[in-house]
Amino acid sequence: MSENIILKGICKSFGKKKVLDNFSLTVPVGSRVCIMGASGGGKTTLLNIIMGIIKPDSGEICGIPSKIAAVFQEDRLCEPYSAVRNVMAVTGNSVPESEILELLRSLGLGGSELLPVKSLSGGMRRRVALARALLAESEMIVLDEPFKGLDEDTRTSVVSILDAKTKGKTLFIATHDLRDASALSAPVVQI
Repeated sequence: MSENIILKGICKSFGKKKVLDNFSLTVPVGSRVCIMGASGGGKTTLLNIIMGIIKPDSGEICGIPSKIAAVFQEDRLCEPYSAVRNVMAVTGNSVPESEILELLRSLGLGGSELLPVKSLSGGMRRRVALARALLAESEMIVLDEPFKGLDEDTRTSVVSILDAKTKGKTLFIATHDLRDASALSAPVVQI
């Protein structure tokens, strides 16, 4: 496995709108980076390129691990399934249900972990999506605005859990809030 994830000269346009123009970045494997920039500035596009969901128009990418977990801008949950079943959809039997329940409860979802996620609030759904990414087998986690919809106390608690659960994994996080970078001891990259 590579020692660095390298993005070199990444360009991406949608029609006539140039979203990324010769963007380069080197991230040591196992480290963290916060991607910041204006809305519509290319953060989500960059994360999607890193994950291989979309292709850049030009540039090179190397060192991306094969096992990636993600929290997308939208939660992408199975609406009729419970929080536990949504997590199990990606973990299968590799994570004991007791561990799933423990994480969901630590994220403030105690009492709601068996309810259909369609009945949960936006912030609760966000925490289910985060639990799913944290428990998925991965070497890298990509998070796109993972704390949106969370009140301050919940946000502080969730950031602390994320910090503890992602030690040693490569972490890309798109955020608008410098506090996230500070709490996760992650350098900020402006795009």
